[in-house]
Amino acid sequence: LRDAQMGAVLADDMGLGKTLQTICALRGRSLVVAPRSVLHNWADEVKRFRPGLSIAVYHGAGRAIDRRADVTLTTYAVLRLDAGALSKEPWDAVVLDEAQAIKNPDSQAARAAYQLRGSFRVALSGTPVENRLEELWSLMHFANPGLLGGRSDFDERYAKPAAEGDGTAMARLRQRVGTFLLRR
Repeated sequence: LRDAQMGAVLADDMGLGKTLQTICALRGRSLVVAPRSVLHNWADEVKRFRPGLSIAVYHGAGRAIDRRADVTLTTYAVLRLDAGALSKEPWDAVVLDEAQAIKNPDSQAARAAYQLRGSFRVALSGTPVENRLEELWSLMHFANPGLLGGRSDFDERYAKPAAEGDGTAMARLRQRVGTFLLRR
């Protein structure tokens, strides 16, 4: 998918290596947005498995984007605050870890994430759908904008029929996203 400049949603259960798989797929200048609690884990894993990549943490007071860094790590809070600056940067890859943070497409985090520019966009989440099918739309809209149409179109074609028990709508949705979503 990276080589085809298509996005992906990696929705494996916890502990199956989403972080490592993503680190292995990084090429070029990359932005990783993650909860603050896992930023150090990302830095440690990049150093361990891709020691040739330079890392910058874009967080805290006086933060500045280091354009020489191969991997820039930041948080969802900083993404919301600095959406303008981060969306102006041409990233080769944009990764959202714990991407359920953008499950509400109307949230500030989701709107900021949609603005990010990257030829390879990856959403990592062990829980891609928690309450409503619209949450999957949000993740897919980040990874591959337009793949599932607009929100109202998605609601009419997939969400409402699925809520009414229409198995064919769910089969169509699975077929549509199957290439771009991996869940093990």
